[in-house]
Amino acid sequence: MLKSSITPVAWRCGRFLFDWAQRRSPLVMGILNVTPDSFSDGGQYANRDKALRHAEQLIAEGAEMIDVGGESSRPGSEPLSLQEELDRVMPILEALKDAPVAISVDTYKAKVMQAAIDLGIDCINDIWAFRQPHAIDVVSNSSCGLILMHMQKDPQTMQFDPSYQDVMAEVNGFLMERCVALEDEGVARDRMAIDPGFGFGKTLEHNMTMLGGFHSFCQHGFPVLAGISRKSSLGQITGRDIEHRVTASVAAALMAVERGAKIVRVHDVAPTMDAIKIWSAAQEYL
Repeated sequence: MLKSSITPVAWRCGRFLFDWAQRRSPLVMGILNVTPDSFSDGGQYANRDKALRHAEQLIAEGAEMIDVGGESSRPGSEPLSLQEELDRVMPILEALKDAPVAISVDTYKAKVMQAAIDLGIDCINDIWAFRQPHAIDVVSNSSCGLILMHMQKDPQTMQFDPSYQDVMAEVNGFLMERCVALEDEGVARDRMAIDPGFGFGKTLEHNMTMLGGFHSFCQHGFPVLAGISRKSSLGQITGRDIEHRVTASVAAALMAVERGAKIVRVHDVAPTMDAIKIWSAAQEYL
């Protein structure tokens, strides 16, 4: 028997209000990396036209949110300059800002956040949980949704012997501390979602502990995002390389949904949507 979770009432996300009391299924966020060096699809969508065509495909397949990222956060990746990131993401965000789905930007830089907010982008997805200078100041004066992620160390060093006394307690504790920090600066709770950060300073054991106990992250009343698509831990278990991890990614996403995830961040929208439709239909007969 899975442990119960606390269903958040709603998530205010720029132009959108995701009302969990009315929804039967989670929100599927499609990944759009406009980087030459992302761990999974680096270089495929660095060209603007290719990126926009891929965004259209993700939307057609059922994504209700597109997450645009200009800087790779793969283990060992090097930081990108502010101007390089702006040059990569702003043309894409400008083209997508009026899309019929929510548009998110994956960034930790306050000036990129501000530029995206000025465009009217719906969500800021921050792997640093708004710990970088001026990040909270920027987002506190906006209406966009916010995703706060847990990461041990930084992308350059996070996979160098990650260690926890109790990974569930420490990740939960960190996420709640960050939510309180934002609340203290005037950010409303219903703008925040949390992400335990699969693969960000975690071993295979840590990742599987978090997936198996995902309900623990859903006890706080915030929508919880699961981002495990194509991650190396799935390859460790299945023995498959990145482009052949679709089935494993869908299975992991569905496990998280069964344990309370309200948002799943995925590369492969169509198969994830199929799995979620079956899961949602079965809920009618429980």
